[in-house]
Amino acid sequence: MTDPDIPEPDRVEGALHPRETLRLIGQGAAESAFLDAVKGGRLHHGWLLTGPRGVGKATLAWRIARFLLATPTSSDAGLFGDPLPQPDTLDIAADHPVSRRLMAGSEPRLFLLRRAWDQEKKRLKTVITVDEVRRLKSFFQLSSADGGRRVAIVDSADEMNPNAANALLKVLEEPPADVTLLLVSHQPSGLLPTIRSRCRELRLVPMSPGEMAEAMAAAGGEVSNSEALATLAGGSVGAAIRLANLDGLEIYARMVALFTTLPRLDRAKALQLAESASGRGLEQRLDLLMVLFDLFLARLARFGVAGAMGPEAAPGEAALLARLSPDQAAGRRWADLHQALGARSRHGRSVNLDPAALLLDMILKIDEVATELAARPESRS
Repeated sequence: MTDPDIPEPDRVEGALHPRETLRLIGQGAAESAFLDAVKGGRLHHGWLLTGPRGVGKATLAWRIARFLLATPTSSDAGLFGDPLPQPDTLDIAADHPVSRRLMAGSEPRLFLLRRAWDQEKKRLKTVITVDEVRRLKSFFQLSSADGGRRVAIVDSADEMNPNAANALLKVLEEPPADVTLLLVSHQPSGLLPTIRSRCRELRLVPMSPGEMAEAMAAAGGEVSNSEALATLAGGSVGAAIRLANLDGLEIYARMVALFTTLPRLDRAKALQLAESASGRGLEQRLDLLMVLFDLFLARLARFGVAGAMGPEAAPGEAALLARLSPDQAAGRRWADLHQALGARSRHGRSVNLDPAALLLDMILKIDEVATELAARPESRS
């Protein structure tokens, strides 16, 4: 059972938990690939669910787990060996006993491997430790007596420390019978190559604005301004819900309004924006501003190089990008700054630099490049 007093590391605030989201939108190709493997008798023991954060990887993992635990296997065939009907969907009814047990966190044949609660420090651990993987191994040993399929969800595999990753690798190398491991990964390149090689990959893709609105509604999130949210979130429902919860669209609009003053930066407004994330309890706002700065620079670079940006994420954004990044040379300059500021922000946060100073430094660097580009001979012609 899940403890309501302990936060769940795999839940997006303001949205349903993936086990509570029965529908998955926009990922038909991944679902079909898994079903084809099941129907063809090629159910691999390890599956790596990859794609950008928030596109439905955890929801798919729970759908697969629900399907595997509720669907009869060939050993369940009737007395006369009648073939079982081939499933054409992962859907399992909400009132199915397996669905009810998963919803309650009481399914005995499922193990959820995620960051644990640190009772001493009264907070979630920052990584998945080897102790949690040992619990997974014990679960397999104890549950084998019950027979039938067993499933483990690892959410996310990126959060395993080296000892935990090596311990899970041993499970993948010598998997118990009738076990399926579902590994959720936002950055599979960071996993051990040997873990990746022992899993079959299911790649999930970003969603369209229409799919985003539908998926956010299914996940219990806000659906207003879905096109702008989809633009900023890159087709990630999880990111869109975070943006909606933290007024991300409004803050991004303030950033765009500030940068319309470039190359004659309004320093008073710049300082006001920087100081808005400085102070105790404003860590989430600082994280959001860092993400939004990163998105803005990426969109500047992409506009200059590709000459297109898709829908506006804030009023006046299209005109601003066209003015600041009018050609490929400007796009490459913004791409260089994007990379440099990313490294500076990571370093600044690692040494606990004052948030206002860190943000103001980033704004001033953007102003410098805007001034440099405006001074080009082709810009004055």
